[in-house]
Amino acid sequence: MQNRTLISLYLALSFVIPFRLNAQEALKTRPSPTSIESIKYKDTYIKITYCQPHKKGRQIFGELVPYGKIWRTGANEATEITITDDILVEQDTLKAGTYSIFTIPRPNEWLVIFNSELGQWGAYNYVESSDVLRVRVKTKTIEKDVVWEPFTISFDQINEKATLNMMWDKTIISIGIEFIEK
Repeated sequence: MQNRTLISLYLALSFVIPFRLNAQEALKTRPSPTSIESIKYKDTYIKITYCQPHKKGRQIFGELVPYGKIWRTGANEATEITITDDILVEQDTLKAGTYSIFTIPRPNEWLVIFNSELGQWGAYNYVESSDVLRVRVKTKTIEKDVVWEPFTISFDQINEKATLNMMWDKTIISIGIEFIEK
């Protein structure tokens, strides 16, 4: 009986282990790797999971990412944000939860969209009626010889106020965030 159990366990593992190793290898070689940014203030935690496309000599905004069209805000899966408590985003309340982040880039401003549909690949199945918050944010163009090769999301924080930055090529947007005191 023990031999039969050991053989069953061996067979089960022989199918699972190669699949897990292949999945890990695929993640390592993705052209747009997954990245996670997080921030915490007191009991409130914010985590953003996104994929980082790279410039690779291409014209980004207005060409690769067309102006005036919905964008997944990264590559591969739609970018997702998880918030453990309500926050203010550009003075508007965003309830605790997990949301997809989409944007509509324009030369001088972006529309940043928090959407309740999760697990999306790209923006192909974006549903506007699932938007929970939309904010407009001005763009800044970096004139120096600085170019963000990968699309990058970062946070800056001073106490209960933070800035969510999205940067690629020579464009940056900064979204104001405020943690709500309980």
